Amino acid sequence: MTRAEREDGAVRRAAVLGSPVAHSLSPVLHRAAYAAMGLDAWSYEAVECGEDGLAALLDGLGPQWAGLSLTMPLKRVALELADSVSDLAAGVGGANTIVLREGRRYADNTDVHGITAALAEAGLSAPGSALVLGGGATAASALAALAGLGLDEAVLAARTPARAAEAAAVGERFGLAVRVVPLDRLAEHLPAGLVVSTLPGRAADAYAEPVAASGAALFDVVYAPWPTALAGAVAAAGGTVAGGFGMLLHQAVRQVALMTGREDVPVEAMRAAGEAELARRA
Repeated sequence: MTRAEREDGAVRRAAVLGSPVAHSLSPVLHRAAYAAMGLDAWSYEAVECGEDGLAALLDGLGPQWAGLSLTMPLKRVALELADSVSDLAAGVGGANTIVLREGRRYADNTDVHGITAALAEAGLSAPGSALVLGGGATAASALAALAGLGLDEAVLAARTPARAAEAAAVGERFGLAVRVVPLDRLAEHLPAGLVVSTLPGRAADAYAEPVAASGAALFDVVYAPWPTALAGAVAAAGGTVAGGFGMLLHQAVRQVALMTGREDVPVEAMRAAGEAELARRA
């Protein structure tokens, strides 16, 4: 056992927090990484935690804790409870990661990296134009990722445009000119080189036909059930499709690197474990 595996004689611990959290794939992904990296003393669990409980939970963590993954609804409040916040997390307005080291809390965002890496795997690193569906936190991360890929403008289609103002502001902080339009009029803003759907569940089903007919490539953040009606329609029309599992995988890869301090993170072992778990659940 290495020194990094122990602190004050205790095993190293990490967890994913959120509400609800029971469905999270993070334990499967992180545990697969620890096993492949030989980190036998590391553990990772899922802990139900709402916004009101995060401060007390953080205060109660001992020195054996290495880090936390955060899902909804904790990403915003985490910024207020951290000792240090990365520029990326501050710019996006949310942290999905807290690294615990020497009694301090470091907040970061790996969602943007997850999106960028998923797009790269699908050969979508250089979209000429982009239409983002949805106006929440994931849409904000998508806009930040698109800015990082070199785009200077994007269209954001939201069911309630006024509620998408915050996501649009995130894109603008990263250098994108963002135009917000009503979701039910997205066909007027096609074709686009890339459509990014951050809509949950079946919310994008109604838009499958116009997106597929436009010839756009698609990144759909949904990963289960897969494929979505939107993804299936784009694939059937011959378009390139990337699913949300790639984002989930790569944001977890970056989290493992941040929490362990190691760069030899076993992406393929994590991918295999995640895909096996999704198949089991299906």
